[in-house]
Amino acid sequence: MEIKNNESTDLRLEGARLLDAPLVSMDISQFIQQLKAKPTSQTSDRNAMTVYKTNGMCNVLIALHDAAVMNKHTADGIISVQVLGGEITFSTDGQSEVIRKNQMIDLHKGLPP
Repeated sequence: MEIKNNESTDLRLEGARLLDAPLVSMDISQFIQQLKAKPTSQTSDRNAMTVYKTNGMCNVLIALHDAAVMNKHTADGIISVQVLGGEITFSTDGQSEVIRKNQMIDLHKGLPP
């Protein structure tokens, strides 16, 4: 297995980070602090960080400001959304759910959120 790290850029204040290895440990509270510290956190309605990426699975931490809207899109695999703070309204073509802190949902492959 090839061990992979992210490539650091000016927009990634967190610097190099392990993305894929036999075992990847993640400190979500530290990642949240890093997201809030990014300059784009002040200039955009959202900010995101990939925290794990391998064949068949990708974990992305997304911070949304109040009233932020994500465009409809599909994923190549099953997605899981867990709310760590606040609440979101998650909508598909046929259903809408309010998801609150400490709740999560899963969505089958190919369905547009």
